[in-house]
Amino acid sequence: MKEIKIVAKDLSIYYGEKVAINNMSIDIPGYKVTALIGPSGCGKSTFLRTINRMNDLIPSFRHMGEVTVDGLNIYDKDIDVVNLRKKIGMVFQRSNPFAKSIFENVAYGPRINGLKAKGQLEEIVENSLKKAAIWDEVKDRLHDSALGLSGGQQQRLCIARTLAVNPEIILMDEPASALDPISTSKIEELIHQLKESYTIVIVTHNMQQAARVSDYTAFFYLGELIEMDKTKDIFTKPAKKQTEDYITGRFG
Repeated sequence: MKEIKIVAKDLSIYYGEKVAINNMSIDIPGYKVTALIGPSGCGKSTFLRTINRMNDLIPSFRHMGEVTVDGLNIYDKDIDVVNLRKKIGMVFQRSNPFAKSIFENVAYGPRINGLKAKGQLEEIVENSLKKAAIWDEVKDRLHDSALGLSGGQQQRLCIARTLAVNPEIILMDEPASALDPISTSKIEELIHQLKESYTIVIVTHNMQQAARVSDYTAFFYLGELIEMDKTKDIFTKPAKKQTEDYITGRFG
């Protein structure tokens, strides 16, 4: 039996009067990669940002239903949102390194959390860059600006920065959509390695990418979850005709 890490139950999300997600329930397993697919505007990124409460930053946002992580309702009034976001890291579509050195980008999170010991910071930075498969490319230029890295390297640096605060879950919002094919394949390879230690949820528009990197795939359409299953089943024998039409390119 797979361990369930994230559960949404009867979840509806509104931006003002607009319904972004309509009464959706989904179970996301731990230590697997779950891909969220579907056409633009179908609720994928909205759901992703709900998992670490980033939607809270949008004034018109409201929700009904519940989202639990490890059995805890993340919208419970006693939840510390800062701690929640430590546990649930986020990698965005466009790499967004700080205008600081490579070292300081990765050390930023641990420093904010009160870690000052130089040796420990150096160890965390090295380990995080190694886990993000970029250490060998940057180890001799840690004090150079992160903005001097290529797009693919910047994205892996942002993944290292996410890993530095020791999250349990990594959310990825189209992490390779702005990258060339070689950089994309490095990110995909990295996702395969990371799922040994982390639960990963990835939004992607790229069907081939979903098929390559994920264990489970959830198809969203017009704010509803149409179906979720093992990726190979979604792509070879989907249960719903809408899913089949989408993945075979008949719409979307």
